[in-house]
Amino acid sequence: MEIPKVIKSPVLTEKSLQEATDGKYTFEVDLKANKREVAQAVKEAFNVDVLGVTTRILKGRRVRIRGTKLTRAASKFKKATVKVAAGQKIPAFETG
Repeated sequence: MEIPKVIKSPVLTEKSLQEATDGKYTFEVDLKANKREVAQAVKEAFNVDVLGVTTRILKGRRVRIRGTKLTRAASKFKKATVKVAAGQKIPAFETG
């Protein structure tokens, strides 16, 4: 898979920004992407050494349809947490 197809977006939450200080960066990735593809895409996109990748598939939550009492399920998605070598950083997660 190509890099833009593997990595959809960085996940910028309080928890993920806290983990970024420890060298762990979280991305939303394609459901079909495996750990090797995620590691390769991060390495090519940000020029960092990837030490490990953990992935998880999250179930889509219930979303209320506007103007009605009906709900629908949002799509499920996959998140990947990437551990990079000490001293290396990904600029998308820089705060300040």
